[in-house]
Amino acid sequence: MTHETYTNPVLNADWSDPDVIRVGDDFYLTASSFGRVPGLPLLHSRDLVNWTLVGHALQRLEPAEEFTAPRHDCGVWAPALRYHDERFWIFWGDPDQGIFQVNAPEIRGPWTHPHLLKEGKGLIDPCPLWDDDHDEAYLVHAWAKSRAGIKNRLTGHRMHPDGTTLLDDGKVLVDADRIPGWFTLEGPKLHLHDGWFWILAPAGGVETGWQGAFRARGFFGPYEEKVVLEQGDTDVNGPHQGAWVNTPSGEDWFLHFQQRGAYGRLVHLQPMRWDEGWPVIGDAGAPVAVHRKPDLPPQPTAAPATDDDFPGGRYGRQWQWTANPQDGWATHHSGDGLRLTCARTADTDDLRRLPNLLTQRLPAEPVAVEVELRLHSQELGARAGLAVLGDAYSWIGLQRGVDGTVMFVHRFAEPVAVGAPPTPIGQWGSERDASEPCLAPSARVRLRIEIGRDARCRFFYDVGDGPRPSGQVFAATPWRWVGALLGLFALAPIGTGHAGAAGFARFRISSLH
Repeated sequence: MTHETYTNPVLNADWSDPDVIRVGDDFYLTASSFGRVPGLPLLHSRDLVNWTLVGHALQRLEPAEEFTAPRHDCGVWAPALRYHDERFWIFWGDPDQGIFQVNAPEIRGPWTHPHLLKEGKGLIDPCPLWDDDHDEAYLVHAWAKSRAGIKNRLTGHRMHPDGTTLLDDGKVLVDADRIPGWFTLEGPKLHLHDGWFWILAPAGGVETGWQGAFRARGFFGPYEEKVVLEQGDTDVNGPHQGAWVNTPSGEDWFLHFQQRGAYGRLVHLQPMRWDEGWPVIGDAGAPVAVHRKPDLPPQPTAAPATDDDFPGGRYGRQWQWTANPQDGWATHHSGDGLRLTCARTADTDDLRRLPNLLTQRLPAEPVAVEVELRLHSQELGARAGLAVLGDAYSWIGLQRGVDGTVMFVHRFAEPVAVGAPPTPIGQWGSERDASEPCLAPSARVRLRIEIGRDARCRFFYDVGDGPRPSGQVFAATPWRWVGALLGLFALAPIGTGHAGAAGFARFRISSLH
């Protein structure tokens, strides 16, 4: 009998720190969303291979006043998704605020307002567990040294079954400083299986780490450990941090991420089995590149949406703002196409500081990104464009000059040193021209970015007389924890009154294979 196969990664973009559950015949996945809004993406699958984005659980980041400006590496870290008492639950850590949870009767909501379960700095990667047989509930979490001064340990609490209160001060369940060779233990996922409490947790760092399994007869330990997935002789670096899930027929599977530079953290699917009481993930503990599909009904090929015609001026679920949005950034209308208001800002020369960038993930394969742009604004200095955004960025688009003419422009900015304060406009860190401006007499342009291997970007534009290349090759760069993004924006200098708008139409991402 011939079995259909799948090829990793099953999600070929930055769906960071995935967690997955099964409810009936349906699988659901959530992932870190950091400082982007809406947050906590919700993906659905029937076969663990083909996924679609069905919504978000978090419409605004809290506290709202902390996210009026971009905080690209902050916000929602490593959520845990669970189903209990006929409700969906998501717990996550904000390294600057503490541990939050939301819940809903259906995956599409309505989701509750975020509840701060445990306040404190450096509390990350929480995961709950309900032991219904004994009417107990528990929570485990990790620590971020950058905020708490400690890491490499997991702390456990008893929790009220309603998920609103912790019942004790917590106890260290695993101190990996006492395990030879282990460092940066984090991302725990908590399970009950075969009479054991299991903590599946990664260690060793984002790019080169491994997946560990810990088990104990009681929640508070003592725990014994084993490495259950590592790179081995494969090309999959750091295969770790993810979710164990089973199928209705009893198969076990494990989803994890792989850090791929500018692309962020891609999601892989591994077979999983049990041997002498321990999980064995992948091919004898090493990740597989190709494998037979799970024993599930065949499904049509699917992936999270990327293209958008913006019907009625509404953008699709794949788009996220870089901070909590304000009313009026995008306006609805009767036709197709996205209409972005040219928001007034003093940061016209640094897109990294703008909250009104509308972004989506960068595909981790060679693609061409295209969009049509029209600059409606009559405001001098107004500009709009398509950006590849990260710690460094480059964008192409239109700008209205001091004489009122509209020019095609191409600009870039170099990386900002980690921890450096924002730089004044015009000093080191602000934008520079990547090519000579070109007149766009109709105030329209077709923009195209071809993104090749290693996220190397080539830029093209067409103002009506055919496509032309622009500037030098630009290598996309991630932030510290977040992959590079594609972004649309419209802005104008500080002034009074409404600054007008820019229109975007027919956004497309196509393969270059």
